[in-house]
Amino acid sequence: MNLQDLGWDAFFADAFEPLKIENNNLIPARVVARHHGPCELLTERGRLGGVPAGRLGDDELPAVGDWVAARPLDGEKKALIEAVLPRRSAFTRKEAWRRTVAQVVAANVDIVFLVTAFGFDLNPRRLERYLTAAWDSGATPAIVVNKLDLADDPAAELAELDAVALGVAVHAVSATTGEGLEELESHLQTGRTIALLGSSGVGKSTLVNRLAGRQVLATAETSAAGRGRHTTTHRELVPLPSGALLLDTPGMRELQLWAGEETLDSTFAEIAELAAECRFNDCSHEHEPGCAVRAALADGSLEQERYGSYRMLQRELRALEIRQDARLRSEARKEWRRFSRSQRKSSYR
Repeated sequence: MNLQDLGWDAFFADAFEPLKIENNNLIPARVVARHHGPCELLTERGRLGGVPAGRLGDDELPAVGDWVAARPLDGEKKALIEAVLPRRSAFTRKEAWRRTVAQVVAANVDIVFLVTAFGFDLNPRRLERYLTAAWDSGATPAIVVNKLDLADDPAAELAELDAVALGVAVHAVSATTGEGLEELESHLQTGRTIALLGSSGVGKSTLVNRLAGRQVLATAETSAAGRGRHTTTHRELVPLPSGALLLDTPGMRELQLWAGEETLDSTFAEIAELAAECRFNDCSHEHEPGCAVRAALADGSLEQERYGSYRMLQRELRALEIRQDARLRSEARKEWRRFSRSQRKSSYR
């Protein structure tokens, strides 16, 4: 198997070389699936089962799409994952529940297909959230609106995305009939990794099967209310006939952002441009004179709903930053207490 077809290039080769010098039994491998710990790896020797080394911490475990340094085990179709190579990009979200911890959904992705569907799921506010996460990942986002065959007025629905999809390609397709899929071909290049992200029921698995030209993943009908069912239960890289690699992910009921506030400048580019015209560099856009953002709101060139979404995500990311700082301070205090105890024990000896 050719590593270049899996996305291997000079960036990863340079990161792997020092590890190879240290241990010449290591080989490069790409994580193509993960099952609550054990992984499936693709290597020049074929497919191997991968087990992370015990010394790897929770924050060092590989995600689907990662390149790793693996040590094949003699006489087995398995390898021990000794290290995870640096990531070129990573689609990350906040872990569910209260813990302020990042969860890597997909690593080393070149293109993110943000998959939605005509009808119940076509929500500009949800797409703004997905776009923010996509821009922060380092990958290039593209919006794929599925179920074109079921749309009553596709032109009207797509028009709702005009203010959201600034500088982002929008493709209207039907994974069922194949209509519009030719628009995706320019993205599907050899060695390129494309991740599919979106809610349950938008047809991601059907899209994977159509692009792969075979039944790769199970599919299920959505309910009459438009609610989808989780047919994908794990993340997996699927090689396509074009040579690209497609990464399907389980549908997300909720995407909690893990990003920097500056990422909003990409998602809301028009607001960033207006803010640059404000009289004051630190303008809060609330009461300062010469505020270009409030002027645009007043004359209608900036929609109130769009600006409201921007402020909501801004508050969410600022709150996340505060929680991250609090967690780091708490960990620093714990580390200091551990160090102090060890010093006291040493003084008693």
